[in-house]
Amino acid sequence: MNLNLTMLVQAGFFFLFVWFSKVYVWTPLISALNERKTKIADGLAAAEKGQAAEEEARKEAEQVIAEAKNQASQIIANAEKRGGVVVEEAKATASSEKERIIASAQAEVEQDVHKARESLRTQVSSIAVAAAGKIAAKEIDESAHADLLQDLVQQLES
Repeated sequence: MNLNLTMLVQAGFFFLFVWFSKVYVWTPLISALNERKTKIADGLAAAEKGQAAEEEARKEAEQVIAEAKNQASQIIANAEKRGGVVVEEAKATASSEKERIIASAQAEVEQDVHKARESLRTQVSSIAVAAAGKIAAKEIDESAHADLLQDLVQQLES
């Protein structure tokens, strides 16, 4: 066997093997690796975007919670103010009602006093008439008149 020819045939098969490996093995293997590399890079980028979105959502949630707390405190403050206003209105209403009741009671007392005075006048006049009748019926005697007048004073006092 010829060594040169064997080397030449082996070199030809080697180049054929290299070409076959490059076309059918190396190229698909490199493209698969590149594809995997891009998928991994895309996955990492998506993970970073997800983390950024999560952080943004967390900040937004904190903002919403802070606004809700502010609104709640404003609502509570307004309710307290309204409660104070209602209490003041109730006090004013109660005060005016008290004054009205006092005025009504005073008017009623004045009417009762007026009625008592009228009743007293009626009683005094009837006693005076009765005393005058008794005086006219008796003789005019100073001691008798004094007794009658003393009787009249006692009747007026009681």
